[in-house]
Amino acid sequence: MILESNAGRVAVHAKRTIDASGDAAVVARAGGDYYFGDGGRIQNPTMFFRLGGVDTEAFWSAYGSDTICPPWVTDAIRSARADGAELPREKVWIFRTPRPGELLVNATRLAGRDGRVLNVIDPEDFTIAEIDGRRQMREYADFLRETLPGCADAYVVDTGVEVGIRQTRSIAAEVTLRNDDVVNCRKRDDAIVRSPWPIELHDGARPKLHWLLDDWYEVPYGALLPMGLDDVIVAGRCLGAEHEALASARVTAQCFEYGHAAARAVTLSLEADVALRDIDVTELRRAMRRAGSSL
Repeated sequence: MILESNAGRVAVHAKRTIDASGDAAVVARAGGDYYFGDGGRIQNPTMFFRLGGVDTEAFWSAYGSDTICPPWVTDAIRSARADGAELPREKVWIFRTPRPGELLVNATRLAGRDGRVLNVIDPEDFTIAEIDGRRQMREYADFLRETLPGCADAYVVDTGVEVGIRQTRSIAAEVTLRNDDVVNCRKRDDAIVRSPWPIELHDGARPKLHWLLDDWYEVPYGALLPMGLDDVIVAGRCLGAEHEALASARVTAQCFEYGHAAARAVTLSLEADVALRDIDVTELRRAMRRAGSSL
């Protein structure tokens, strides 16, 4: 593998490679197959931010216990938008944090000015997302201060370090996680992750949610293995999954476990001197459980 950095060009002679880019960057450069969402339609990026200085008791008393906003907040967003505010998303999600007087806000929806989907593999699209994400953040922060109880003295603590990327490339994998696998809460003997997260699809005018009630599905080991590449495994949102399945499988907690599975798989592959696709998945699951994974 040839890498370019500020230190110049270097060659890396690795027996195995974990692609933890989230964008299948190694897979793409190694000639592996990949795709973008559903016929090129991918999920919108977003810009999270935190508000401090909130009277959280007054806020939650008015807002309610659900993180998804109540109808009166949606109505207020629509009214502010009609008056010229840049508030493209009318169903916002607000969360508690461990810090007193603070809220975590998931409100922005980032797209091209012509409404097109932003694919942040393209540096121009990434720049648009970074700029518009912070512009929308300011608009939503102003709206919250002016409208919601407990927020009159609120201030922006910070935004994400960079725009939150939900989806770019997905690998053509040895095994694909299907939409039906998630909806039907499929269990598998080759599973390396157990997930109860809903399908949380952000690629239109409003998020689409499909809840998994008191159940979970499992992600197969083969979803981390790019077809045609013997010495590469992925960890992160670029696993092989259908569009709606990925809208659940891409979330942070699951990605932690993909990294765990990938690292354990590489160790087993090297110890047994076999390709990643030929390791003993039963032993992989056993090693993950010993380290604390719930499988």
